[in-house]
Amino acid sequence: MKVNEIMTRDVEIASPNETLEHAAKVMASLDAGVLPVGENDRLVGMITDRDIAVRGVARGKGPDAKVADVMTRDVKYCFEDQDVDEVCRNMGEIQVRRLPVINRDKRLVGILSLGDVAFGGGDGIGPTLEQISQPGGQHTQTG
Repeated sequence: MKVNEIMTRDVEIASPNETLEHAAKVMASLDAGVLPVGENDRLVGMITDRDIAVRGVARGKGPDAKVADVMTRDVKYCFEDQDVDEVCRNMGEIQVRRLPVINRDKRLVGILSLGDVAFGGGDGIGPTLEQISQPGGQHTQTG
């Protein structure tokens, strides 16, 4: 199965200059915990509800702080034509629950989440979730 068969296609993009309050409201309206961050037609980061809580509020940043202040700049991604099981293994290794999906022209075309994999029938969901749930990793926010 390929990523483009199960990914979420309708993706809202945040700007690095938007406020955390605006990003949080967009997430709430979409019932989503992540937004890709784009600037000048390029993917420049990702912001999650956890980023807002841990890198924002917990460090004294208010609702007017900018998305750029708390987003993850080192964006991991997958390609729409990759095999889902391969991407799941990678998600486990890098301990992420969601990945932006790009096409071979490097344009954002969707998001792949563990929920997409679970509902799409991916076989690698159990081991992937186990790896992601290990403490620490390169994306830890408590260090």
